[in-house]
Amino acid sequence: MPADSWLYGLLMVVDLEPLLVLHRPSGTGFEVTIGGIGDNFQLHTLLAYRLIPEHVPGEPPLESWVEAASVGPDLEPEGGIRGQFQLSDASGATIWNEGHPSDIPLFEGRRVVVLDPPPYLRSWNAGRVYPMMTPLVDIARVLPADEAASWPAKVSS
Repeated sequence: MPADSWLYGLLMVVDLEPLLVLHRPSGTGFEVTIGGIGDNFQLHTLLAYRLIPEHVPGEPPLESWVEAASVGPDLEPEGGIRGQFQLSDASGATIWNEGHPSDIPLFEGRRVVVLDPPPYLRSWNAGRVYPMMTPLVDIARVLPADEAASWPAKVSS
């Protein structure tokens, strides 16, 4: 099956997958549970929605972007969707928005997403690939400050 087919992408969707999300600029960390997310564009948008501004500083995504990435009828909001972060894995490799959450390699038994400020303006048109699939991005736990502070030494910059 070709890796660029919609069926391949659907088969790569994870359900109730734990992520460790580290926001490097603020030194905060989160255990997040995800499911029903078709690509990393959608993951990017929904992480920003769940984290900004309650847990990390920044400009929150527009409501139209969140609706396009979750359950709204308009999959392509006017003006597109703007990225809020640079996503990297624990090794420091870029997590490309065109990929899938299942592509994020395991580190110490779980997928790790490191959020940094975006190095340039990044935008995309569609909020989600699979309009009939309801996504989940749930903050299961905010890491205590001492636990969050231990992670930068473990992950690459």
